[in-house]
Amino acid sequence: MQGWQSTPVGLVPRVSPKWGLYDRLGAALVRLGPARDNYRISPGLYALGSPDQDSPVLVTCNFKLTFDILRKQLSGRSLWLLVVETYGINVWCAAGKHSFSTEEVAQRVRQTGLDRVVSHRTLILPQLAGPAVAAHRLKKLCGFSGFFGPVRIKDLPAYLDSGMRAGQEMRKVRFPLGQRLTVALVEVHGARKFLLWTLAACLILAILGPGGFTPAGVLGAGLGAFATVLTGFVTGVFLVPALLPSIPLRAYSAKGLLAGAVTGFLPAGILAGTLPQALAQVLACSAFASWFAMFYTGSTPFTSLSGVDREMRFYMPIQGSLLLLAVMVWLLPPWL
Repeated sequence: MQGWQSTPVGLVPRVSPKWGLYDRLGAALVRLGPARDNYRISPGLYALGSPDQDSPVLVTCNFKLTFDILRKQLSGRSLWLLVVETYGINVWCAAGKHSFSTEEVAQRVRQTGLDRVVSHRTLILPQLAGPAVAAHRLKKLCGFSGFFGPVRIKDLPAYLDSGMRAGQEMRKVRFPLGQRLTVALVEVHGARKFLLWTLAACLILAILGPGGFTPAGVLGAGLGAFATVLTGFVTGVFLVPALLPSIPLRAYSAKGLLAGAVTGFLPAGILAGTLPQALAQVLACSAFASWFAMFYTGSTPFTSLSGVDREMRFYMPIQGSLLLLAVMVWLLPPWL
């Protein structure tokens, strides 16, 4: 907050384009996962700089990280930011869930009295809100016309300076390596309980299998099995997104199966004492890598809800079968 902006409908919060310590800490926690589910700002109208009745109006979600990046990228400009209620979810995901919708934008325009704040009747919408926002319907619902801006916030200054014209490059959705790995960091926090329970399961199973009945044997076999789980986790969460364009096959689950089968040779070569143990580690690594890679299935522009459902129905039985086979191959030989 940087004071207040006086308008015909009352005082509007003015925000600073600069990030403070709280903003930087919050962004880091969101990237790492702990603050991901409750990082939001209140919906409504905000002023950046010293906007007047002729200043442009940009519409965005109330996910605070998106809002912070937006105000930072538009430093030195004067405009209005209309924040809609998306329950702390980013633009693309909120559009998919239809919380960032035509009706929500129109309702927020009416609630803020935007028609009395600005003299024009134009809203600049994020392009990734396109699946749920029909720009041509806004005119009927609230009197404002909607124009879709560029995909990326960093292109907004050029878009505004060119008279709201977006070139082909501004319309392309790109997902470079750095951003893929940044997104992957969130999965570390999300998988913490799963990995903890898996560690416990590995130690319990080690009692029944190659670990025997000695504490050292159980600990060694259990941790060895858990190392395979971690290899599958790292493969599915980091390696598959990093090598996404290079790994053949289209489905994320299939990419995980292939990548996991390859990386599984690492723990097998280092930790396995017998051929069955090596085979078990390759099978388990492939299953876990496929499972974690599947988390990205709905994060692509070419995946539909039915496509996600179809992929899960097809690959989850395969993952379960591979894991069951790995456990059997690991446990049975010591008894036989």
